[in-house]
Amino acid sequence: MKTVWAPWRMEYILSEKEEECIFCAALSEQSNLTLYKGALSMVMMNKFPYINGHLLVAPKRHISSLDEMTTKEMADLLKTIKDSIGILKRVMKPDGFNVGLNLGEVAGAGVEQHLHFHIVPRWHGDTNAMTVFAEVRVIPEHLDATYQNLKPLFERLD
Repeated sequence: MKTVWAPWRMEYILSEKEEECIFCAALSEQSNLTLYKGALSMVMMNKFPYINGHLLVAPKRHISSLDEMTTKEMADLLKTIKDSIGILKRVMKPDGFNVGLNLGEVAGAGVEQHLHFHIVPRWHGDTNAMTVFAEVRVIPEHLDATYQNLKPLFERLD
C-alpha cells in the first residue's frame, strides 16, 4: 500500500465541523477568506487549498444542484468564474486552470448542500519533486498573503 502525505489537511480533520454552511456563513459575516459578494454569486478562498489561489465560486442562494438555478443565477455564476480566472491570471500568472464542480458526496463534494465550483490555478512544474518523492504538496504563500493580493481586484468587480 502506498501512503500519501497531506499534512495541511490535519487541521481540517481534527477541527469541529461547522453545522452551518460555510458559504452562507461567509455571506453573513466578514471573513478573511471571502473575496467577493455579488448580486447572485460569491467567491471565497479555499481554507485547505490544493495549491495557492484555489478559489470557490458559489451562488449566493443555498442550493445543491444545477437544476435548482435560475437562468440569471447560471449566467452570473459563469461570469463570476470568468472574472475570477481573469484576476488569477493577472495576479498569479498561472499557466492553466482546473475548473470543476463536484455534485454529491460520492463525487467528492465536501460541502454538498451548497453548489460551488473550484478554480485551481496550475503552473508548469507545480507537481514537483516534493510531491513525487516526499508525497508532500508545497504551498509557498500563506493564505493571508494570497488574500491581500487578490482582494483589491475583486473589490473592483461590479
